Amino acid sequence: MAEREAIIISAAERIILTKGLAAASMAAIATEAGMSKRTLYDVFESRTALFSSVIRRVHKMLTRPLQESELGLPLAERLRLLLTPANKKFSDPLPLAILRAVVTEGERQPDLVREFLQEGPHAFVRMVRRELDRSVERGEIRISDTQVAARLMTDMAHGNALEHLLVQQTAQARETDYERRIALAIRVFLGGIGEAE
Repeated sequence: MAEREAIIISAAERIILTKGLAAASMAAIATEAGMSKRTLYDVFESRTALFSSVIRRVHKMLTRPLQESELGLPLAERLRLLLTPANKKFSDPLPLAILRAVVTEGERQPDLVREFLQEGPHAFVRMVRRELDRSVERGEIRISDTQVAARLMTDMAHGNALEHLLVQQTAQARETDYERRIALAIRVFLGGIGEAE
């Protein structure tokens, strides 16, 4: 089952990347995967469930939860590791293609927007919040609302989504800009929130 799931998700990703989300019907994905539509529905109950799996896979590909050995590092370093994208975020066109597709199709398919937010940006905020909660428990920092703080931290680190959609940059330029923004965002965030004495 896991192998078929991976084949289907890869087929959906290829269609989204080359033809857009609107073209990623269950029939088109089944054809791209070399399977029947019935087989597709045996693995994923709906297009929304399949889209959620695509977003989850992209999220796992781009993020890196902290390792046990990293949990003792200073908070600024833990945040930098958590906020630094894993793998090939800056060279992989899929995340941007998905973002464009969600913006384009969002009004007609609000369930896909909900899944995108839940499995993508909101999942990342949850990762950051867990680390902030751990920091509060350890007395490293004082934050009364870690949910709002985590959202603020991720917004500062990721920058303006509209700019990502509209401004063409090389992967190297995007990575350099992102690294500078993360460093500044962490300094501003920790300076503004106020580390515990």
